[in-house]
Amino acid sequence: MRIRTTVIEGSLAFQMRRAAAARANDCGLQILTLPLLAARLAGGFATPITPERLDLAVQDALAEGGFRDLEGVRHLPGMSRAVARSLRKIWDADIDLRSEHHAGNDRLKDLALIEDRVRRSLPVAMLASRDLRNAALGRIQHAARTIGPVNLSSLSFIAPVWRSLIEALAREVPVEWHAPKYAETEWFTGIILWQARSAREPTISAVSCADPHDEVVESLRWARHLIVSGAAKPHEIAIGSAGTIAWDDHFCALAADAGLRLHFTHGIPALSTRDGQRCAALADVLLHGLNQQRIRRLMSLCRGQGTSLDALPERWLGAVPRGATLARVEDWRRTIAAAALKDPSLLGTQAILPLLEVLMKGISAAQEAAHHFLRGRALQLWDAALRKAPTEAIELSLGNSRFSSENEAADSIVWCSARELAAAPRAFVRLLGLTDRSWPRRDGGDSIVPDHVLSAEEFDVDPIAQADRRHFRVILEGASAGVVLSRSRRSAQGARVGRSPLLQDVTETYLSRARIPEHAWSESDRLMARPSDAAKTPRIVSADQCWRNWHLGQFTPNDGLFAADHPVVLKAIGRVQSPTSLRLLLRDPLGFIWRYGLGWSVPRDREQPLTIAPDEFGKLVHELLRRAVDTLEPHPGYARASDPEIEAALQEAVRTVREDWPLEGQVPPSLLWTNTVDFAASMASVGLLRKEISDTGTRSWTEVPFGQPDDFAVERELPWDPKIPVSVPGTPISLRGTIDRLDLRSDRSAARVTDYKTSAPPKNAGRIVIGGGSELQRALYSLACRQLLEDPRIVARLFYLGGETMVLRLNDIDAAIEQIADFVNAAVEMLSRGVAVHGRSSFDASNDLRLALPASPGYGRRKLVAYNRASEKLARFWSAP
Repeated sequence: MRIRTTVIEGSLAFQMRRAAAARANDCGLQILTLPLLAARLAGGFATPITPERLDLAVQDALAEGGFRDLEGVRHLPGMSRAVARSLRKIWDADIDLRSEHHAGNDRLKDLALIEDRVRRSLPVAMLASRDLRNAALGRIQHAARTIGPVNLSSLSFIAPVWRSLIEALAREVPVEWHAPKYAETEWFTGIILWQARSAREPTISAVSCADPHDEVVESLRWARHLIVSGAAKPHEIAIGSAGTIAWDDHFCALAADAGLRLHFTHGIPALSTRDGQRCAALADVLLHGLNQQRIRRLMSLCRGQGTSLDALPERWLGAVPRGATLARVEDWRRTIAAAALKDPSLLGTQAILPLLEVLMKGISAAQEAAHHFLRGRALQLWDAALRKAPTEAIELSLGNSRFSSENEAADSIVWCSARELAAAPRAFVRLLGLTDRSWPRRDGGDSIVPDHVLSAEEFDVDPIAQADRRHFRVILEGASAGVVLSRSRRSAQGARVGRSPLLQDVTETYLSRARIPEHAWSESDRLMARPSDAAKTPRIVSADQCWRNWHLGQFTPNDGLFAADHPVVLKAIGRVQSPTSLRLLLRDPLGFIWRYGLGWSVPRDREQPLTIAPDEFGKLVHELLRRAVDTLEPHPGYARASDPEIEAALQEAVRTVREDWPLEGQVPPSLLWTNTVDFAASMASVGLLRKEISDTGTRSWTEVPFGQPDDFAVERELPWDPKIPVSVPGTPISLRGTIDRLDLRSDRSAARVTDYKTSAPPKNAGRIVIGGGSELQRALYSLACRQLLEDPRIVARLFYLGGETMVLRLNDIDAAIEQIADFVNAAVEMLSRGVAVHGRSSFDASNDLRLALPASPGYGRRKLVAYNRASEKLARFWSAP
């Protein structure tokens, strides 16, 4: 069998040439790159140095120190990559750093020292480019047996380091260079066979798109059109650019929807895969600390790999309160212990605690954490990312990492760099990014070997701008059927960009983002291009009807009109209401249906907040009040307790709440949380020290439940059975809730209910009765006391703790309850006949569900008449004090 060798450049050319040889049953053909050709000739299991191994060797060399010029910067982030890049350029230029010509420069002496250290750290068979070339030249006499005739296929440039080897080979075996027209061949003295141009002149057109995303959309439309029309097969189509980073994410996201096989020659972004997300989740925890959201994400991604996580009970995270911050291992330990007490099947969850302790160490435990959480390809990615940069920069390393494409180049459309495409041309080509910034790219100079150290003409043998221009010409020469040159009018950041100088002689077609394409790239694109088809899609029909109804003057189903006695509405009204839900029913009937009928809710923040919401702060103050009063009752009794005893009870409550609340809900970071609790304690102290109790036998309770369900657990002594139903007289509404504070005389003849407010008192606070439905608590608390106690005399009051403290009594409780009943009946009657209006404060920032309302300010003006007519019976209550 006769041995022959084809020399190619790049992974795309390698895959395509192997596929062609396999289809042709071509035996005896070696397909090699120039470094592999030298390694084959050098023998002895020689292999070229890999980029990963070079980066690692440079890191070790820099760590040894002892440099003259680089000592002060050797620890900087990115230093190892910069030095490795400079070494590759030096080797490609065939520069001997030990020569007398470079002996007087400290920077080059440092690089020579690094080069020597790299050589020593490499395995015996792994060689740098110049060493590999020299080893191959030493065995050149064996070329006829090991290499055979050589064909340099589609190479447009050969680095100087390999030129002497090619010249020597040409004296031993036949060497032919099948070169593209614009290849740099002046130095070559062998046989050059210029690649023949296709007899059919390719069509060349140019287009301008809105931005890089639009360029990707247009390229997918173009590729699908070629395939569907039968003009081309996938392996005949290529999409390329000088640099691929700006378009990679868009191709990853859109190619799957297009249903096209797309091969990423340079690899797919690692973070677009599940293994990449596993690494990202682990890095997120190590760099930014423990919290529940990060741990949930890590656990959900890393289970099922054969790690210790698989031994944890199923759905163990379901027992952890969703809102809890859990920023410390101790918080997790207490939460898991509490969950195990309720459910013994969760006892095995304790195994997670040692893993959390590892995570708590931070990024310094990167290797140890990876051993516990990662396996297979994810672990390999993690190790490679740690080798590329310092551990503190692992997020950046992971963002730049790639996996091999899942589709084969031989039967797929390719997305690749211009360098790859120039070495493996295709019949149909679309080039992206032909702007003045992106093609040709600008030479930025070398950070390690600037011009004053070594001239660019000697050091950078193939400048990037020159290479980009050459690749452009080679690609156009090799495309036998058609070329589309594409550019964006604006960058991804929105900045205006100009045309590439390579487009100066080409007339371009302006493509609007909103244009109707000749061929759609996906189902959504087809519907956008065919309004008649889109109009038949139920969701689009519904959305269109909603938009039109919002612009009509009358009340429509998209404004809150529905069938009378709708079961969802009746179910929402029939549930046991709390003061909060009742306030929403009266103040915002449409929001009430959304929240309690349809179950809409506001998503929780994923990150740890710096403050807590006002309603959560109110709950915090109430919790401190409850714990302090419970500590004082029944002995010595809140009414009889001295001020120091009250302060001591409050401080005990502060210590407990400060530790327990992070286990149940989101709280700010530790220092801010401490300050928040202290501020809440100062408010609670005001409320506790102002007792105003004349009867020393008076008993006090805080957070007193009423109207609770049958399964409610009673954990303390209460003045009544909390499961007894409570209702609003003359209405279908049942109530449940908790009274902020109840003071009850020993003979139960009189009771006082207090509704604490953490805000400052509003203007004209003394006139407030129900506040248009916003201040229902003290009246409802009085109603509960009347129905649960034996007709005592009741005092109801508002106690404003914020700003200038103020206590306001409700003068006529009966009138307030009657007003609430009328208000409730009006709201229930409106909802029962199929009408739900938004409240007057629905568009305020305090309304969590305002996002579901139309954003246009004209909506309220258009609907004003219909809105006033529909809410006529409620409007008079909204205006009541």
